[in-house]
Amino acid sequence: MDRTHLIAFDPGITPKGGGLPGLDVLRDVVSSINMFGIIAVVGALAVSLGVWAWGHHSGGHQAEANGKKGALVSAGAALGLGAANGIVQFFSALGTQVN
Repeated sequence: MDRTHLIAFDPGITPKGGGLPGLDVLRDVVSSINMFGIIAVVGALAVSLGVWAWGHHSGGHQAEANGKKGALVSAGAALGLGAANGIVQFFSALGTQVN
């Protein structure tokens, strides 16, 4: 028997919807966590923009820099939360092409 045949074993496992009880509840919980995260990011963005503006107008360069940093991090978090499903779907589809 060829050595590569011994190393390359296909377990034959693929994702299957509906296999476990509570899958709908888990989807609802994860969706709710995602929505909570998006709402928290809106608050973080508002605070960061306020700190940025306060730092700019008061001459506080450190506060201004922290406000800018917070705004960028909040925007990145919003992007990640909004795209989470698509990112996982993309890499899952990409992973099915690996042999």
